Amino acid sequence: MSIKPIGWDGKTIKEMLEESEKLLKDSKKYHGIERLSLKEEDPFKYEKAYASLRGALVSARETALHIAASPIVTEIGELCFALYTPEGDSIVVSTGILVHVHTMSEGIKFMIREGYEEDPSINQGDIFLNNDPQCGNVHTTDVQTLIPIFWEKELIGWAGGVTHQIDIGGITPGHTLVSSTQRFDDGVYYTCRKIGSNDKIWRDHMIGAKKSVRSPMYWELDEKCRLAGNLMIRDAVYEFIEREGIEFYKKFMREAIEEGRRIVLERVKERLIPGRYRAASFMDLPMKDQAWLPLARVDKISNQPMEMIVKEDGGLSISFDGASAAGANAFNCDKGAMEGGQWVLLTQILIYGDKVNDGAYYAVEKYYPLGSWANPGDPYLSYQAPWGNLIPAYTTVMKSLSYALFSRGFREEVVPGYGFTGDSIQGGGIYSAGPLKGERWMLSTFEISGQGLGASAVKDGLNWGYAMWNPESDLGDVETWELFQGGIPYLSRKVKPNTPGHGKYRGGANYAGVAFIANSEKVEFFAGREGLVFHGSGGMHGGYPNATSYRLIAKNTNLEEIFRQQQNYPLGDPDPTDGEFERYLKADITRIPIGTIYPIALENYDVIHFSESGGPGYGDPMERKLESVKKDLDEGLYTSDIVKNVYGVVANFDDDKNEWEIDNEATKIQKQRIMDERKSESLSFEEFWKKERDRILKGDFYEAVTTMYLESLRLSTKWGREFREFWNLDEDFQLEVK
Repeated sequence: MSIKPIGWDGKTIKEMLEESEKLLKDSKKYHGIERLSLKEEDPFKYEKAYASLRGALVSARETALHIAASPIVTEIGELCFALYTPEGDSIVVSTGILVHVHTMSEGIKFMIREGYEEDPSINQGDIFLNNDPQCGNVHTTDVQTLIPIFWEKELIGWAGGVTHQIDIGGITPGHTLVSSTQRFDDGVYYTCRKIGSNDKIWRDHMIGAKKSVRSPMYWELDEKCRLAGNLMIRDAVYEFIEREGIEFYKKFMREAIEEGRRIVLERVKERLIPGRYRAASFMDLPMKDQAWLPLARVDKISNQPMEMIVKEDGGLSISFDGASAAGANAFNCDKGAMEGGQWVLLTQILIYGDKVNDGAYYAVEKYYPLGSWANPGDPYLSYQAPWGNLIPAYTTVMKSLSYALFSRGFREEVVPGYGFTGDSIQGGGIYSAGPLKGERWMLSTFEISGQGLGASAVKDGLNWGYAMWNPESDLGDVETWELFQGGIPYLSRKVKPNTPGHGKYRGGANYAGVAFIANSEKVEFFAGREGLVFHGSGGMHGGYPNATSYRLIAKNTNLEEIFRQQQNYPLGDPDPTDGEFERYLKADITRIPIGTIYPIALENYDVIHFSESGGPGYGDPMERKLESVKKDLDEGLYTSDIVKNVYGVVANFDDDKNEWEIDNEATKIQKQRIMDERKSESLSFEEFWKKERDRILKGDFYEAVTTMYLESLRLSTKWGREFREFWNLDEDFQLEVK
């Protein structure tokens, strides 16, 4: 039995999508639009129309936010809504986690291409759910609710909302798992599944969903949160059409997207210098000694080279050609993740003051090499924690845009990168005492939403207030996190010294927390961040990268006795050479020099320390003003030994004044000593090149480094050719794993 098409003018929506794509390909303009007639004829009405729809989406988000239960949503606003065309292109977006706007677009287009119009059918009141990274999502923990919007039996668009879940029912408790190696570890998958009709979620879906995760209450209320927001958006669209007419709405949606595309072109021409920009970043995954499966027991480093071409006509292309291979780990990225990363950075760096929609997506060419971590092409790998590659990889884009902005004279717009929004603490357990005895609790701490931003070319970076995926970044309140994860109360949260990257302008600083296990059993704890390799592409124009991560855990402690006797306990780890954990605790203390650890078991009164990330610096640290260094010391952002060795500043603490004092004479001597040391140890480029080439010829690399380069050489002819040309290597030269 054939189903009557729901597209415009008797077409199917698949035909509409194909037509839209062909018009874009042939004309290079969205839907082939040559002129923005609505804007030209009545610009005030046009702008009012856009503002009214955007206002409706923002209102829907702010209302839905109060329906959700998840503290990740309610505390830091991990929620976003968008309005789409029938073909799945975003027209207008709400505030919030903009990284997910185009991911929902890909989900809608997946349904269209797979023939959902005929089976399972798309009707007024239907509700679809998606969290499959293969269908336009970042990872399974980001859950999308999509509803169609009809007007007189024609599909005129979609409303979409996304939230981040506390737990997704994966191989371990948590929301961004590090121990997954295959799809079957990632948790519950909903591949663009219909889950409701007549504006109601089906009971069987909700029963199954709540049984698939460890935090069913949060799941249920987050489902209702997304649906409520979408229904508000649909109502707002109906009100808009009743006011302006359906033909105006149909024409407006197309022109708004085409204008969004043109805005990117204009901003590129206005703010960037045409040319070729390149940057490189790396992410290490030290799994050899801790992975569970034999296939995953390798120390892996991801090569993340990026080339950006800025064209004279405003065109922009981004290529990750040369990226190393995907692997048996949780950090693989599919298209949705890569598109989301590109989209969110463009909206923050280039078009933050303009119309934001999928026009920005269509204005950029991109290339993600097949077989690489950026496009594995293997549906059975794990895609649970793609942020592990995505976050450091896209620092290259931010840095390249910053070089172009600097060249054009926009120095205040320069940002060399950002802190790694790796997980502070993850896992969960079961209450063993109290009114919730027997209930599960999940670690919902989302302080990862407030990292250090890199310095600009004119000022220091923003402290504890940036995440590349959330423009409304916030650490959140400790009390809120404790309310929802009572099994792991905080002992402290305070500034962590030495997290910012050094420079004439330092990167943003950050906090560290200390917490302990209480009234719980069967507690699992894990975490994910960079290891021994600096994440991202480092500082800029002489600036240093931010500090890497580490883990500090104390087991079998005497904390219960300390509480009983009201003695001092550790509040941080400001100076690891004189650790507070070692001073105040009788315990088995472990310091792990990497941020990513597989799940471990914890018991009551075990103590953990976790540090958030700082941002990279800008410019030579030796040029930093003395008064700025003093302020850093007074605010606890750096310790005196670091200041002496990096900035050449000698300072002493004045107990009477309760502040640091700069010793000017000693500082002059120290600065001169550093400059002399630099001069004596520096190499010319030719000397450095020869030294490094000799290492390549000898194969003098750690195994993971050699493997990384071999993967890049295998996957990319172009990258391999440039690698050999730069190092003057024979065509048949091959690296060997020793």
